[in-house]
Amino acid sequence: MKSSRRSFIKISGALTALAALPSSVKAFYQDVKSFFVPPKQTIPLAININKKPYKVTADTRTTLLDLLREELQLTGTKKGCDHGQCGACTVHINGERVLSCLTLSAQTVGKEVTTIEGLASGDQLHPMQQAFIECDGFQCGYCTPGQIMSAVACVQEGHTKSVAEIKEFMSGNLCRCGAYNGIVESIQKVAAI
Repeated sequence: MKSSRRSFIKISGALTALAALPSSVKAFYQDVKSFFVPPKQTIPLAININKKPYKVTADTRTTLLDLLREELQLTGTKKGCDHGQCGACTVHINGERVLSCLTLSAQTVGKEVTTIEGLASGDQLHPMQQAFIECDGFQCGYCTPGQIMSAVACVQEGHTKSVAEIKEFMSGNLCRCGAYNGIVESIQKVAAI
């Protein structure tokens, strides 16, 4: 009977000590974090997206992808890997394709950003969007906005001389469904126009 009382007292004491620990660990973490991580700094941004001016205040570390999706609700541009490896976030800046997950929003001031929402002209689809529909250039559709934005750049930059050249140019855009044949066919169709 005495050993069970001693065990109870030891266990109770240990649990009491553990209950006090998290608040002190949390305080220590906050102290360390404030020492090493600088506070957020926001700046006003005037950005042109899809030929429309936007004025926002954003953290200096905000990526263009997060600004588009979280602040401006332009959710056509997809967040895939967030490391510049899948191409789902591809947009155009001044007509050139870029990965919006690797581009700081502050870098776009004074430049024209075009997203998938800005390709169509009213109800008239961009020829590449129409070609993707006609050639089955997508399946689940998640990567499709980035694929289309890269495909438009592929044609504009003249990388359509062969299937191998198209595949090389488009190699930064991944499709988990494997709709690559339809994507290449779509690019060839628009390049022939």
